[in-house]
Amino acid sequence: MDYCHRHNLVEPDAAGRDRPWGIRVTLPANDTLRKVIGDDWERKHWYPTEAARDAAFDSMAVRHGYYRKTDNPTQILEKISR
Repeated sequence: MDYCHRHNLVEPDAAGRDRPWGIRVTLPANDTLRKVIGDDWERKHWYPTEAARDAAFDSMAVRHGYYRKTDNPTQILEKISR
């Protein structure tokens, strides 16, 4: 993937590094947000090491403080590799 402004997206020394370890983010079939963003929506995040991917996965899986007490996040996280 080419970046218009690499310095805004990744660490400059890691901009061209291979990133074979990833996380796929999707939504469950019954999630109402699919009506807005589409049934085929997914987001992939790529990392240079398995350890970096696993740390990011653990961070993404934690319920963060911005949710209201009655909100329940429904994203599905899946570890992937290429």
